[in-house]
Amino acid sequence: MILSVEGIAKSFGGAGNRRVLQDVSLQLADGEYIAIMGESGTGKSTLLNLIAGLDAPDAGSIAFAGEPFSTLDDEARTLVRRSRMGFIFQAFHLLPHLSVERNVALPLALNGSGGVDTQRRVDELLEAVGLSSRRRSSPSELSGGEMQRVAIARALAHRPRLVLADEPTGNLDAEAASEVLNLLREQLRRDRAAGILVTHSELAARTTDRIYRLSADGLRTVTAGA
Repeated sequence: MILSVEGIAKSFGGAGNRRVLQDVSLQLADGEYIAIMGESGTGKSTLLNLIAGLDAPDAGSIAFAGEPFSTLDDEARTLVRRSRMGFIFQAFHLLPHLSVERNVALPLALNGSGGVDTQRRVDELLEAVGLSSRRRSSPSELSGGEMQRVAIARALAHRPRLVLADEPTGNLDAEAASEVLNLLREQLRRDRAAGILVTHSELAARTTDRIYRLSADGLRTVTAGA
């Protein structure tokens, strides 16, 4: 089991006066790809932040690869996040002063990798996302769909165990969104990585193995996906 979330709760505001999550539990197996849907304000992004260790739950626990995660200190959580997780965002978050290939190589550099193996991995991913010819381009020269394909390659560069994608097609047109979703699923399977997709789109959710809906009552399975 790559991820175990047990009974977590999270509130914001003085004296915990705005409860966002209550008694949320989730089990994610290695290589499994799931979608989490829900209305705005139900805590989908908050849940991703807790899973990523960017915030700590008020109650409950999170374990990553069988080891306690939510109770680690900030430095330890950062090391796990940097080395074993990948992230894809709606706004792409590519570094504008870096070329496409240097953006993809960034997680490897942050983890101390370099040389021939890093270049080989970058070449492999750029080929997989169909952007080998754009390796020297800057993000400003790319379309939205191309930028999100770079973001997928970057998220997978260091071969993470878990990829977290927060509305990755929210800024894309229907055609580009479909291409990105198919590519993401294909690359997760190729790397045998688990994935969590937060989305408002029913079509996007159906590309995953299983769909959950988050509400004030917690997290429940809606249906199997693809």
